[in-house]
Amino acid sequence: MARTRVGILGLGSVGRTHAKALARLADQAELVAVSGGASTDLTELGWPDAERTSHDALLERSDLDLVAICGPSALHAEQAIRALKAGSDVVVEKPLALTVKDAKAVAATAKETGRQVSVVSQRRLEPQNQYLKVKLDAGELGTPILGEAFLHWHRDDAYYAHAPWRSKQNEGGGSLFNQAVHNVDLLTWLLGPVAEVTAQYGTLGHAGLDTEDTTVATLRFASNALGVVVSTTATKPGDPARLVVYTSKGTIELANAEVTRWDIPGVPPPPTPSTAKSGASDPAAIGVIGHETQWRDVLAAFRDGRPPAVTAEAGLATVRLLCAIYEAADSGRATPAGG
Repeated sequence: MARTRVGILGLGSVGRTHAKALARLADQAELVAVSGGASTDLTELGWPDAERTSHDALLERSDLDLVAICGPSALHAEQAIRALKAGSDVVVEKPLALTVKDAKAVAATAKETGRQVSVVSQRRLEPQNQYLKVKLDAGELGTPILGEAFLHWHRDDAYYAHAPWRSKQNEGGGSLFNQAVHNVDLLTWLLGPVAEVTAQYGTLGHAGLDTEDTTVATLRFASNALGVVVSTTATKPGDPARLVVYTSKGTIELANAEVTRWDIPGVPPPPTPSTAKSGASDPAAIGVIGHETQWRDVLAAFRDGRPPAVTAEAGLATVRLLCAIYEAADSGRATPAGG
């Protein structure tokens, strides 16, 4: 079986995570080319023969099956569209885009070119979350009443200084778009689309940031269940992300990947715990298992000619919600989340 030819745009911390994940799948994929990360030792990442090239050159290549977009969030949509038009399927790090318009453009380009886009949302593929999704959809856990997504993390000043875009809200540097996106995506994937939001945000723990570091939002789901989203990078020392689901039958709580509460009579808890790690105080601590799992799905989807588990449309739905939360905070009014 021929290996799938992959390029990675951007060898920052998350780009290196993608490279390490692919090295664990070297029987299926070959990392052909990378851009950025001039000081990165490709041998240490498991790819001593990968070609170094520029961002522009990588996006123009027609010999790559898949391109992973791992640069600053504000460039995700533009770079994904260029890679699609060059003939590659695309894996986009979270978020898909920073505006609904740009996210729609990526999804439309994928459809026009006949290519596939997968947005990195590895939390969806963790075994305990897969189990929870199946049981919720089957009605075995009762009717959802309340969903809560809490992200009490800490990022120090050095984290923001390392990459200037992290300090700018219009470049996706806020706690909601940059850190809480996975927890928010997971909550709405489990409980369904959100109809309306209210929100407030502030910069409370980092002087000089041109972005929020703390956001609180309330959600009304299309099912009429309610929800709460809390995101912050200003709380020391940082705790694992928590997700709580209250239903008509009981309560489920997860701290990062650990099921810490399962009070659902007659339904056993997930049998297989995930090994995913928390990035509560260190973004590099998440490890590679989540990305490896999603890459397994992406590579299988490419070989089989099917859509990946997390599509551009899924990424678009999450961008809609995040943008609606910011709009609600800016306007002080309840805001529709499905537009």
